[in-house]
Amino acid sequence: MATKKTYIAWSLRIIVSTLFILSALAKLSKGHLLDSPYFAISTFEVKQLYTIGFSEGFAPYFSRTLIGIELALGLLLLQNNWLRKFLIPVTIAMLSVFIGHLTYVTFLSGGNSGNCGCFGELLPMTPIEAIIKNIVAIGMLVYLYKLLPKVSNNGNFWILTTVLFATILGIYMLAPIQPPATNFTVSPMVEMPQDTISEAVVSVDTIKTENTIAETKKDTIKKIEVENIKEPKKVKSGNAKFFPSIDKGKKILCYFVPGCDHCRTAAKELTEMRKKDATLPPLSVIFMNEEADLIPDFFKEAGATYPYTIIEVIPFWNILGKGKDTPGVKYLWNGNEIKYYWGISDDKFNGADLNVYLHKSFADLKK
Repeated sequence: MATKKTYIAWSLRIIVSTLFILSALAKLSKGHLLDSPYFAISTFEVKQLYTIGFSEGFAPYFSRTLIGIELALGLLLLQNNWLRKFLIPVTIAMLSVFIGHLTYVTFLSGGNSGNCGCFGELLPMTPIEAIIKNIVAIGMLVYLYKLLPKVSNNGNFWILTTVLFATILGIYMLAPIQPPATNFTVSPMVEMPQDTISEAVVSVDTIKTENTIAETKKDTIKKIEVENIKEPKKVKSGNAKFFPSIDKGKKILCYFVPGCDHCRTAAKELTEMRKKDATLPPLSVIFMNEEADLIPDFFKEAGATYPYTIIEVIPFWNILGKGKDTPGVKYLWNGNEIKYYWGISDDKFNGADLNVYLHKSFADLKK
């Protein structure tokens, strides 16, 4: 019987330990373990900590310390010092706090959508799924607590503190805190001509496009004359620091990550739209400074090169908007936000829908 209890106890310890270690490492990962610690932890801060009131100054320290504690608990559950008297109760308490937080977030958002961030971007999990996972983990820890024998000597407490400080320090070393970005543009920002379409694309539809541009322009002029379109009042969108002429007339502003497949798909669709309609508003791109070396490949896949600038991870998430995700495609008219597509769910980019908005008069937009 004692052997069976020992086997069950070790199984529970390994399972819960794995959950904590994976949770910590996942918050430092994007697509693979530890592939982009700074990007992953910055995304965790913006999407999870900022939304519950953490300041930009305090969030980087809290996030790294929290992940260090998670990793320490995962490792310490596999040793016997102060296991029953201290570690298991602390772990249960931490999971209870997580459950409370997730419940609050679910209530605040009015639903069970999005990634809770428990396993970062590596393993997306909804708040309800995370709550169930934590409740199950608490149940296993309570059972483990009952299985472990009561001992008067709890062991060496210095082992706990040494592992804790070592893991926290390790997290700070893996994802150092970077100073706030003061200069958003880290690449030459040049207003390049629109429709720098790659040769592969031009070879397919060059003749068709050239034959229809004149007709399209004539139709557009007639349409404007007939409808007498009035423009919205000019406002400042806040993007002139990236693109000086962004608030003049109709513009399309995109928020992309160079290595994001969904962003590339959206860019490719926009290029296809431009090939079919030469009157499509000028397009500019704000890239996140994550895998910036992939930008040439991004434009090659998109089939065109557009004016772009690059900004750091946290400022990028901030200008994208609270609770929003990539790809972001925004239709601006004289600086006014007419339509904003973002993420890959209900609000995702839809070329046909954007085309409808682009051809609406200002009077129709106000209806």
